[in-house]
Amino acid sequence: MNCKITRNAASVLRRELDKPENADKKLKVFITHSHGDHAHYGMDVAKPTDKDEVVSTDKGIDVLLAKGEDLLDGVKIDYLYFPQEGFVITNPSKGNHGDH
Repeated sequence: MNCKITRNAASVLRRELDKPENADKKLKVFITHSHGDHAHYGMDVAKPTDKDEVVSTDKGIDVLLAKGEDLLDGVKIDYLYFPQEGFVITNPSKGNHGDH
């Protein structure tokens, strides 16, 4: 499985993951709901379970993805400052380029 994190997102995520209370946790991306051929995503900081696959990224942040969940393979995490500040999670490899 693959996951891409942009530079902006990595900067914000690193600050959260480096907090002492998150020392033994990783970033987890999950599906909030899916319909048709795409899904909507959420994220949290969590401890890995046996249902998770740990995916390394080129930004040095490991991400937890549910094993065998096709719509999570290829997710992209970005952080935008405009028009509204916040995280945006899409999966371009599955045709999901943003919420509708």
